[in-house]
Amino acid sequence: MILASLFFALLAGALHVYIFTMESVTWTRPATWKRFGVATQADAETTRPLAYNQGFYNLFLALGAFVGAGFVALAPEDPVLATAGWTLIFSCCGSMLLAALVLALTGRKYLRAAATQGATPLLAVALGAAALAV
Repeated sequence: MILASLFFALLAGALHVYIFTMESVTWTRPATWKRFGVATQADAETTRPLAYNQGFYNLFLALGAFVGAGFVALAPEDPVLATAGWTLIFSCCGSMLLAALVLALTGRKYLRAAATQGATPLLAVALGAAALAV
């Protein structure tokens, strides 16, 4: 279960790097802003600073998940690194999961995006908790 948890933490991180790219790098491209439900190019320009900032939140969560998975995978015999790794995984993936819940509560039209955003961190947290409980 540990390997599966790490796998899903890495997938969650990769998805959040992709989200970072859309929000902080390609936000003003029509394909990107339309995906986020922005109505016009002018609206994309207006919301660009907000999206830019939000993108970096996603990047930092991804980096925490990557570092956490690395600590757990590369230092299984070191309890300090393992504890730090699991703390990062639970904190970062838990934050991703909670953000997906907030997105789902925003409205029905966001349920698919919320499920996409929340599935891998949910599996990382659930499998990690189960592995540590054994």
